[in-house]
Amino acid sequence: MASTTPTDHKVPHISTVPANAGQNVRLHVREYDGTPSGPNAQRKVVLMLHGRSVPSAVAFDLQHDGGKYSWAQHLAKAGFDVFLMELTGSGLSPRPEMDKPCNANPQHQEILDPNPLTYTCTPPYPHELGNSESEWGEVDAVVEYIKAKKGVTKVALVGQSAAAFVFGPYAIQHPGKVESLLLLAPIYPPAGRASAPPKSFGAPVASFPVSTPASLFGFPMNLSSRTGLESAWDKEVRSPKQRAAGMVDAVWKELMAVDPVGKAWGGPTAGSPEGVLRFRNSYWWGWNQDTVPIGGVLGDQVPVMIVYGEHDATANSPTFSVPAFYDAVPGVRKLMFRVSCAGHSMVWERQSKVLHRLSKQWLKHGKVDDLEKGSFYVDEDGAYTDTL
Repeated sequence: MASTTPTDHKVPHISTVPANAGQNVRLHVREYDGTPSGPNAQRKVVLMLHGRSVPSAVAFDLQHDGGKYSWAQHLAKAGFDVFLMELTGSGLSPRPEMDKPCNANPQHQEILDPNPLTYTCTPPYPHELGNSESEWGEVDAVVEYIKAKKGVTKVALVGQSAAAFVFGPYAIQHPGKVESLLLLAPIYPPAGRASAPPKSFGAPVASFPVSTPASLFGFPMNLSSRTGLESAWDKEVRSPKQRAAGMVDAVWKELMAVDPVGKAWGGPTAGSPEGVLRFRNSYWWGWNQDTVPIGGVLGDQVPVMIVYGEHDATANSPTFSVPAFYDAVPGVRKLMFRVSCAGHSMVWERQSKVLHRLSKQWLKHGKVDDLEKGSFYVDEDGAYTDTL
């Protein structure tokens, strides 16, 4: 029987993040062990990864309304052993150079006035925090930890939003470790950043661009306020039934619970902080129309499923395109679902129930109902329409 009590792990790793390179760090990973017990039980392991700003503990394990929106718990109850990892600079994993308010994006420093700053300043650590190579390395450390601990050879990857920048290239480089790839609202720039000449990274696929470029952005940490969260979400909410009442407050409360430093910052009144969301600034490369087809891995050795909301204007913009990612996947083992009445924050919206259903079938059977490949629209009654 699935456990509703999580187990927290601290996964050892030698950091390659420039801010603490070479240090022994502990990456935060939460586990819900839902695998059936017994001599004939088949263990299926899922690893979930957050996007750019919201840590996995809140993205995939929101406790509001009795855990109704916890994607991780729904998968555990379906019999999967679920792990939620947080990269350096997010959640309860290490946050080097992120406890100094001046290390925020200078454009966001007004969020810090007057709590705790009363002046503008230049970041004393003038570099981005992580990069593609450091984050691929952290994922590999967690995958190897899970394989050894659970006695499996492959792990199913589930990522949200900008997790595509990390899980996508990782799956291409390590298909022997990845059972399948499920991406919710994946950020995919067809003309995305390339890299400098490649260098060795474990056993990369031939021609995969792997290199660490020079710092360009000049700060390690981004910030967002509660108002910013609500404003961005509101832009994609098209009807009252899309999001339950009180969800913004519920999400913000849990974000502040996993970041006591950020909780003490922000707000317009001195001495009365409202809290800020702190998240890493990473330099990503190697995720574009040239890299997705490398080796013919995606859609072949690694089956791919994509889910996104019809109102998602974050993953679909002049720069990003979810359908373009589907088209770029070279193999035929690929499914895509555009879900009605949902946006980029589907994990916290009423249509999260559709996401839970689709993902459970995909992870268990490699298909959804009788659908093994193709692109479909899911209406509010749960019916599928072929969009190709």
